Amino acid sequence: MNRTTSAKRTTIYDLAELAGTSASAVSAVLNGNWKKRRISAKLAEKITKLAEEQGYAVNMQASVLRRERSKIIGMIVPKYDNRYFGSIVEQFENLARERGLFPIITCTRRDPALEVEAARAMLSYQVDCLIATGATDPDRIVDLCASAGVRTINLDLPGSRAPSVISDNYGGALELTRRVLANCQREFGEKAPLLFVGGRGTDHNTMERVRGFRDAHAEAGIAVDEALVQTCGYAPEKAETVMKQLAERASTLPRGMFVNSTISLEGVMRWIRRSGHYAERMPHLGCFDWDPFVAMLGDHIEMVRQDVPKMLEAVFDIIDSGATDITVVQIAPIVEKIG
Repeated sequence: MNRTTSAKRTTIYDLAELAGTSASAVSAVLNGNWKKRRISAKLAEKITKLAEEQGYAVNMQASVLRRERSKIIGMIVPKYDNRYFGSIVEQFENLARERGLFPIITCTRRDPALEVEAARAMLSYQVDCLIATGATDPDRIVDLCASAGVRTINLDLPGSRAPSVISDNYGGALELTRRVLANCQREFGEKAPLLFVGGRGTDHNTMERVRGFRDAHAEAGIAVDEALVQTCGYAPEKAETVMKQLAERASTLPRGMFVNSTISLEGVMRWIRRSGHYAERMPHLGCFDWDPFVAMLGDHIEMVRQDVPKMLEAVFDIIDSGATDITVVQIAPIVEKIG
């Protein structure tokens, strides 16, 4: 008895017909060579979307056999303007070169369109692996790279289709909040909720930090004031605006704060200095980020330093081992007093 498949497998010829182009153009896009062929970004986008919709998958083994290893390894990062991401880039370059790999890095400014454009550009340079750092849609990047037979590893923010290495955001936030609550009680003699400011409420890291923030309050028997949980984004201007708006609605603000990055801290400190709201006594701050220059602001700040060396070691352990299991490796951060 002959067995027949219930559905015909999609080929590059099917995709070519759907896209109204040649099979060679489809092949070039799926293998990351479309720029060399001078294929337009619009057509490349169309082919990629069709491939995803049709469930097309490149024969990975054949793809690897067809192309020689370039020994180029790529990384996209969302920002350059804070110590955390700068340290990630530096460690990445060092560990790549130790292995005889050539690192290429680009900043995508937390813009999903730029992330996709950067991933396609990396593929056109025949990268052997792409590290997606802090990507807003890591699974989309994994799909693009998989169609070209290129491995992807997520760093800082996790995805569901490739291995991920992240900080233990919950544990770090839990301990940081505990410390700020204790500092406030010790100095001001009161148990009161903290203000949470900064970060994007829809991303994994911020959600986990808010969860740790809430649980630390629950441990201390303090109810969280929902009006004081302000996940307004990372830009300093947004943090400054939130502080101003909160002060306009209330005569006093909390004497303790959880600030979700040094970028947000810049806005918070700018508002504090300009407004004079805390003229008598500075509030106690906890910042989920680290920069030694924060010590210049005084001794009332606790910080979380994400363990970048261990995070990058974990990334390269995955690369070196060839592991493809979709796991999330969490690295414990370091909570420390500044000053």
